[in-house]
Amino acid sequence: MDYARHALLGLLSEFDDVRVTVGNDYKDIERWLPGTDLLITYVAGPFTTDEEAAYLEQWMSAGGRWLALHGSSGGKAVKFQAPEGQRKRMVKASHHGAIGSFFLNHPPIRRFRVDVANDAHPLTAGLPSHFEVADELYLIELQDRASTHILLTTELEDDPSPPGFGFAYQEDTSRLDGSATRVIGYEKTLGKGGVAYVALGHCHSPQSNTQPLVDESVAPNGTPPNPFRGSWQEEALPTLIRNGISWGIRAA
Repeated sequence: MDYARHALLGLLSEFDDVRVTVGNDYKDIERWLPGTDLLITYVAGPFTTDEEAAYLEQWMSAGGRWLALHGSSGGKAVKFQAPEGQRKRMVKASHHGAIGSFFLNHPPIRRFRVDVANDAHPLTAGLPSHFEVADELYLIELQDRASTHILLTTELEDDPSPPGFGFAYQEDTSRLDGSATRVIGYEKTLGKGGVAYVALGHCHSPQSNTQPLVDESVAPNGTPPNPFRGSWQEEALPTLIRNGISWGIRAA
């Protein structure tokens, strides 16, 4: 995603004391992560192998911090034959244990309200108590609630995806304690470090768009806007990323 890559590099350039390297995947992380304070990821694939996930956890335990955005909670999808036709579902892996969440699905791009659950946390500094975005609303399953500090939530009673849209799943485990509250941002501590995840940030170009339709709250006729920048053009997401960079590079 070139737009997201350029936006992230632009935000990183605001910090004079940061030296940046860029990679296409998680290969050779044992070479690049030692001595690194912060890892930022965005896309759903590539994702880590079991060995790479274990190394990431070791690095975080020693003090490293991971700012994971949007598709980072994704991973491998497999096809299967359902009564309504061929569908896809996500496969849970060690990658999800390391990041602290497992992606189930997202309904069509829509406008929704984001509530700041913890306004005293450094990642949410400067944010209002709530804000509205147009984005993919990720439904994620937390992997270790006890070590997870919830930062951002939204309310959604049911997954409004049309039949056959997106990914199939057996149970909606993204409900927080069985309620309509969905977690879309958190910090998970691990040893001296940890990971912060923000589910916002979808963008696409005409060449990369895979969205067959969007919710009428984004386009009354359901036609996906091309290009789509969504949360990147609002104040909240850049603020969250700036806060996340500060959180990562200025850790004790």
